[in-house]
Amino acid sequence: MRLVSQVIITSQLDNTILELEKLRNDESIIEIISPSIEQQVSDGKEAEPNVHRIATEKEIFSVDDAKLVIEKAYMASAQMNIILLAAKTFSPLVQNKLLKVIEEPPKNKAFIIVTESKSTILDTIKSRLPVIVLSHDKEEEELALDLNQLSLATVYDFVQTHKRTDAKAMKLLVERISKEAIHSQGYNLDGKTLTLFSNTFIALDVGSPPQFVLNTLLLKLLARKKR
Repeated sequence: MRLVSQVIITSQLDNTILELEKLRNDESIIEIISPSIEQQVSDGKEAEPNVHRIATEKEIFSVDDAKLVIEKAYMASAQMNIILLAAKTFSPLVQNKLLKVIEEPPKNKAFIIVTESKSTILDTIKSRLPVIVLSHDKEEEELALDLNQLSLATVYDFVQTHKRTDAKAMKLLVERISKEAIHSQGYNLDGKTLTLFSNTFIALDVGSPPQFVLNTLLLKLLARKKR
């Protein structure tokens, strides 16, 4: 890892942030991160010198949080400032709000986005920032859902199989479904589909029942299957 503008995909958000802090030389780091991540990173300890942490009000970045990011970006600085944003997911609205400042960063500013899922990052952001995927997890088990043969029957069976899957595990499952849907080339994947995956993560974050979220995702995906 380096302290340069990028998107980092990782399941260990807190550890990744701490590792990035260790890379600091003369740079200052401004961290705008969700409350749960801030609590894990801080763990009752003071931040390192020239590391300023700001916890957002809610777990999901709001438009006001995006405005704060932009405000920090346009503050004059003689030294390099790394603006680090970390949350489990970022809504399309917030990403679009940040697009211009990421595309044309002010002098001595760099942006690092740390999040869990590559599928929730908009293509417009990916085209402007390199995406680094850090692998911490064990080898994935077989998905047990053939997306090339997706049907109402297979959707029902798969949802029943995962009726006791919790929100955290469901996020990983949704991530795999999105990857396989893209790789299968059997679906009409457009901007609406990318937003669908992003909204699925948001629904899980705000407490929607995982089984309901999975069922909704697969039915909407089925509607976009190429005939």
